[in-house]
Amino acid sequence: MTIQRSDLMIGREVTGPTAIGTDRHRFWNLTWTLAITEFKLRFFGSVLGYFWQLMRPLLLFAILYAVFVGILKSGGGEPMFGVALLLGIVVFQFFTDATSLAVKSLVANEGLIRKVDFPRAVIPTSCALQALFNFLLNLVPVAIFLFAAGGRISWGWLAIPPIIAMLLLFVTGLSLFLSALYVSFRDVDPIWAVVSQALFYGTPILYSLSVVSDKIGTRAAGLMLLNPLATAIQSLRHFVVSPEYESPSDVFGSWAGVLAPCLIASICFALGVWYFGRSASRIAEKL
Repeated sequence: MTIQRSDLMIGREVTGPTAIGTDRHRFWNLTWTLAITEFKLRFFGSVLGYFWQLMRPLLLFAILYAVFVGILKSGGGEPMFGVALLLGIVVFQFFTDATSLAVKSLVANEGLIRKVDFPRAVIPTSCALQALFNFLLNLVPVAIFLFAAGGRISWGWLAIPPIIAMLLLFVTGLSLFLSALYVSFRDVDPIWAVVSQALFYGTPILYSLSVVSDKIGTRAAGLMLLNPLATAIQSLRHFVVSPEYESPSDVFGSWAGVLAPCLIASICFALGVWYFGRSASRIAEKL
């Protein structure tokens, strides 16, 4: 960053790099390059490489399936519950990968931030993009299990891109917000770890939404679906695994109800962009 002498002489405030910068093409190019580089470096030197990325959700799935289906006999009345369980784990893994990487991302790249002038939002945004790469890779075993269980490709699969787009919007907003907040408050990391754990059990992953509707009521199921993460998981189960899983619109009573979690995802994104943009020029000073 170059400081003009005239600015110092007249006392004009000199601000640091902004969140996005003026060149949008440069911003997206840097984000893509950083995400690809970090994705490759993550498995550098590993004998099995990308195979480990596939094993993480599969190992968790095997444990949870053995406990909840094999021992507790839950999900017995749900179609292809094993596939639905794996799908929920993969979606939640995407959420935790993006946010956990983003929280400390600015502090972890302190040396780069202090020495190079570039749009600061590149770093947390690349974390969300890197998590998206992992998510798409993890969908491969989901598809394999789905076809092995008798699932088929249907027109409902056309809903996958907009569902992922809504989820990515939600995750990116949280990534921007948490990364900027962590620079000033280091307690954010352990607090977010607890919040993420609570979200795991408060989201229909280990159980289906119909259980919530039957035991607590449709209103409770609707409140749960206000979480964009829960809406994404339930929608994917309905459109990809089996239409016997209630869609969010069925729970809300109309398609208009689905706009609520989409609006919340958009608000989270807008809040993240606003807070990060407000903090971007002072990040180097606070590190």
